[in-house]
Amino acid sequence: MDEQKFAALGRRLVAEYSNKVNPDHQITPDDVYIVWMCKTLQNSKALLSTPVPDTRYYELTYNGDKEEVYLDAYVKEKNSCIKVGKE
Repeated sequence: MDEQKFAALGRRLVAEYSNKVNPDHQITPDDVYIVWMCKTLQNSKALLSTPVPDTRYYELTYNGDKEEVYLDAYVKEKNSCIKVGKE
């Protein structure tokens, strides 16, 4: 799967999932943005997010050997500042 098809598929799958779990905040694939994407040999991976205020982010993985796509959804659990001092 080429880069453009993978990106379009990811945006569509994330929008569909987000709309299912957030019925009050409906989005389109155009609202989904790719934070990071990589292609290695026949495999691809992307981190995606949306403007929906639910703190979710998504990981999409394409297994080129099996021609399967995996979608993982994560909710931010914690954000803390840890001072490490000057080096």
